Amino acid sequence: MNSSAPTARALRTDKSAPYDVIVCGGGHAGCEAALAAARMGADTLLLTGNLDTIAQLSCNPAIGGLAKGHIVREIDALGGEMAVNADTTAIQLRLLNASKGEAVQAPRAQCDKKAYQFRMKHTLELQKNLTIFQAVVDGLILKEGVVQGVKTNLDADFFGKTVILTTGTFLRGTLHIGLNQNEGGRLGDFSARHLSGNLEQAGIRMERFKTGTPARIAGHSIDFSKCQEQKGDPAPTFFAFYDTREEGRGRVALLFLAF
Repeated sequence: MNSSAPTARALRTDKSAPYDVIVCGGGHAGCEAALAAARMGADTLLLTGNLDTIAQLSCNPAIGGLAKGHIVREIDALGGEMAVNADTTAIQLRLLNASKGEAVQAPRAQCDKKAYQFRMKHTLELQKNLTIFQAVVDGLILKEGVVQGVKTNLDADFFGKTVILTTGTFLRGTLHIGLNQNEGGRLGDFSARHLSGNLEQAGIRMERFKTGTPARIAGHSIDFSKCQEQKGDPAPTFFAFYDTREEGRGRVALLFLAF
């Protein structure tokens, strides 16, 4: 038996033994919030509607780019995981605007979509002080205006001193495909409409945020001989600052093996 493996932790639904932190949502923000809380020693519960889509790169499997690349590095400087995860699972790394000044340069990684997702989930599973459970959060448990926990679609309530909502596109999500409209946080996934209604009942104003996904085209319809190949940088610029972690020096070798 691997002595370094995390010990299985039983779920708690007892109001007298609340979690320190409950994170609702297992996307990029939810993963970072759960890891940050657990690494600070907080007893943390991460609730997600689907354990198999934790940290899934929904559309373009890219991390970074202009403005976003700076955010990834800021997350890394604060001890987050996104930069390391992107560097380790990248299949191409490019420094955008390399011919211009440093002020407008930004790293971007095209990642292996499944490798990124699987590695982040594995990191969460190994994290001390962190419990992960599959359930859809339908609403907050409130008492005299104070959040005490969350209600789920499994009729199981979880109590916590702090609740963090990282719902992303799932909060009353609507998918527009042509003139057709369907509920969903992304194609094939649920819409967190019950939580939206619960938040409105609590007096929280809700507004809609729109994202856009480019149309997909069939690969066989493209004449690639007329396209110009855009290769990755021969000396890639990574996101992570390796000296911020004890195991950083060993990770550099692993990154090059990933290529």
